[in-house]
Amino acid sequence: MSLMDHSAFISPEFIIRAASETWEVAGAFDLRRQVFVEEQHIFADSDHDEIDKTALPLVAIATLAAEPAEVVGTVRIHEPTPGIWWGSRLAVAPSYRRVGRLGAELIRLAVSTANGIGCSEFHAHVQIQNVPLFRRLHWEPAGEIDLHGVPHMHMLASLSHYPPTCDPTVGWCARARRA
Repeated sequence: MSLMDHSAFISPEFIIRAASETWEVAGAFDLRRQVFVEEQHIFADSDHDEIDKTALPLVAIATLAAEPAEVVGTVRIHEPTPGIWWGSRLAVAPSYRRVGRLGAELIRLAVSTANGIGCSEFHAHVQIQNVPLFRRLHWEPAGEIDLHGVPHMHMLASLSHYPPTCDPTVGWCARARRA
């Protein structure tokens, strides 16, 4: 097999976990800026807000030779009132969207993490084009809302489909689907 034979290429693995190292947190913020400021133009300069002070950032990390290499997906979760959790700022790097499961894996980690901490409800405001993904993942719509000039759907997760995760920094590995 030649090095140029891409049909034999094995897709990389991704690590899905809570960001625990400085470079992971910085990578999550960089990715959010890339998606929400530069690509979607939802925010002028930065998408940072008060929630970032208490939120737990979760990341999808591409690996290189089985070692963590680059943050390619992120979401943050927070608990504004006891038992009520929210997920927000779900983003996957444009070049990794074809992997097709990083967003779903981040959603699974987000809800399972909150469920492991004692979540009674898990909410998210989801951009309208992403509602079908969330519905496939056992979320129900609760009403439309406009956020930052972009139509969103308020969604609620069905917690019974998300087993509790007690240590999100351990996370898990996910393999990219072969094309």
